[in-house]
Amino acid sequence: MTFIGALCLLLVLTTLAGHLSNRIGIPSVIGQILVGIIVGPALLNWIQLNNMINLFSQIGVIILMFIGGLESNLKLLRKYLRPAIIVAVIGVIFPVVMIGAACIAFSFSPLEAIFIGVVFSATSVSISVEVLRDYKSLDTKEGATILGAAVADDIIGVILLSIMISLMGSQGVKTGGSSTSLALVFIEQIAFFVLTYLMVKWIVPYVMRIGERLLMASSVTITSMVICLGMAYIAEVVGLSGAVGAFFAGIAVAHTPYRETIENHMEPIGYAVFVPMFFVSIGLNMSFAHIGDSILFVGILTFLACISKLFGCGLGAILNGFNLNSSYMIGSGMISRGEMGLITAQIGFSSGLLSDAYYSDLILVIILSTLIAPFLLKHAIHLLPADDKADLSLDMENGVSGDR
Repeated sequence: MTFIGALCLLLVLTTLAGHLSNRIGIPSVIGQILVGIIVGPALLNWIQLNNMINLFSQIGVIILMFIGGLESNLKLLRKYLRPAIIVAVIGVIFPVVMIGAACIAFSFSPLEAIFIGVVFSATSVSISVEVLRDYKSLDTKEGATILGAAVADDIIGVILLSIMISLMGSQGVKTGGSSTSLALVFIEQIAFFVLTYLMVKWIVPYVMRIGERLLMASSVTITSMVICLGMAYIAEVVGLSGAVGAFFAGIAVAHTPYRETIENHMEPIGYAVFVPMFFVSIGLNMSFAHIGDSILFVGILTFLACISKLFGCGLGAILNGFNLNSSYMIGSGMISRGEMGLITAQIGFSSGLLSDAYYSDLILVIILSTLIAPFLLKHAIHLLPADDKADLSLDMENGVSGDR
C-alpha cells in the first residue's frame, strides 16, 4: 500500500505539473520530469525509484511508443527511410567521436571513453514523440525522419554495445537472460525485422479480426495490447529496446480497420497512469550528491551531448536536402537520451565498461540532456515556415497518407 500512496501522490503532482507547464507554454513532459526531481533523491527525497515504479515506467514507454506507431504513417516513413538512416549514422558518429575525445581529455581509458560515446549515441524517441504529438507534428516529413532515425539509432547502438562487451572478453551480450554470441544477436535482430514485416502485412490484420469475434468486452483493445506487449518482449529478447517492438506493433495495428478504436482506448490507459510514471522515473534517477566534485565534467558532457546530436543529425538532414529549419527540428528531436541512455549506461556498468566513480555523473548528464531536448524541439517546431506544412499537405493529397 506504500506504493499505492506514492502512486496517488505522483499522479496528482504530474497532472498539476502538466497543466502548469502547458499554461506557461512549455512541453508537459518537462513538468512531469521536474516532479520526479523535486520529490525524489535529488531534492526532497520523499519517493525513491523502486521496482514497482520501474515496472510502471517500462509499461509507460511501451504504451507511448505503441501510440506513436498508431499515429505514424508507414508510407511517409518509407519515403523518408533513406534520410533517416543517414541521419542516424552521422548522429552516432558525432557523439562517439566528440564525447569520446572529451573523456580522453579527462584521463579516461580509450575503451571507457569510446563506451561513454556509445552511451550518448543512443536516442530516446519516447520524449520526442510526446512533444511532436503535443504540437501536431508527428505526421510530418521531419517527424517521420526523427522516428525512422531513432529506430536505426537504436539498432546501431545495440551493435556497438555488443561489440564493446565482446572486446572486454565477454562471451556475448545478455539478451532475455541468456548469453548469446554476437553473430547470433545479429541474426536474431534480422529475424525480428522479418517477423515485423510479416506482422504488418498479414499476421496482425488476421489476429485483429479474430479478436473482434471474441465474446468479450473490449476484445479488440485487449488483442492489440497483446500484440503490443508481445512485440515489445520479442524486441527485448533479441537485444533491441522494447520501445522499438511496441512502435512497430502500433504501425501494424494502424493498418487495420480498428486503428481509431484502439487509439481512443489506448490513450486513456497510457496517459492515466503509466506514461506519467515514465517521465517521473527520469527525474527520480537524478541525484546532486557529488555534483560539486564533477560539475565541470557534467557541464562539458551535457553541452557535447546536445551539440553532437543537434549538429550530427542536423548535418545528416541537410545532406538529404532538408532546409535549415527542418534540419534543426530533426537534430533537436534526436537529442533526448531518456531510457535508452539509462539502459545502455546500466548494461555497460554491469559489464565492467564503466567504473563506479563516473556512473552517477553519466546518469545526471543523460537526464540533463533529456530535460533540454523538449525545449529545443518546441523551438524548432515553431520555426517551421508555413510552406513546409503546405508541402506536407501536398504529400497527403498525393496519397502518402492513404495507407492509414
